Amino acid sequence: MSETDRLRPDVVEAIVAVLKGADPSELPASATKEEKDAAKDRYLSEFVAERSKRDRQTRAWELLLTRSYDEPPTWERLFDDLSSDVVEELGELYDVLPAGAQEEYARRYGVPTGV
Repeated sequence: MSETDRLRPDVVEAIVAVLKGADPSELPASATKEEKDAAKDRYLSEFVAERSKRDRQTRAWELLLTRSYDEPPTWERLFDDLSSDVVEELGELYDVLPAGAQEEYARRYGVPTGV
């Protein structure tokens, strides 16, 4: 029987929930070391992935907001102000763009391949 065969998904999920801030009294008393390790690995993987996503979202906003505006700009206006090199980089960040920016990008340039 392999280590993954002994993992109970509901127990791993409960441990991950506690790591994310749930009530520690909900920790299963019968959790094995393997289940705790699996939960920790999953939590850390999700944390790193979320951090990377936030960093990419921040970069996308930096690219979109090239200058200050007197009035809140529309997506169309923001894209009108972009240079071609910025458009290319935004294509690489397409998956983390806000929905309105994705729509405007797709309308102007199509959905980037690999998204």
